[in-house]
Amino acid sequence: MNQTEFYTKLLALPQGANDVFYKEKRYLLQKQTLLAGKLIKIYAKELGGRDIVSGNYYPTMKGGMLKPCEMSDAKVIDFVLNLLLT
Repeated sequence: MNQTEFYTKLLALPQGANDVFYKEKRYLLQKQTLLAGKLIKIYAKELGGRDIVSGNYYPTMKGGMLKPCEMSDAKVIDFVLNLLLT
């Protein structure tokens, strides 16, 4: 397992649906951990807006592999590192 700041913060997020703020906008974030911790999925939708953040993270592959869904790695990483749980 890797010990990056991204992975540590991702692990700390509660499972299921969570109300979060990112860049002063409110999002509904859903987190699922699957395959005995080998896959962590996140999907966040801006409430009242059009932005989404989505990706799959494989912590045991190559020291951690992020596979964003139709967006940059940087967007998903920035979201996880800077979101605020309500």
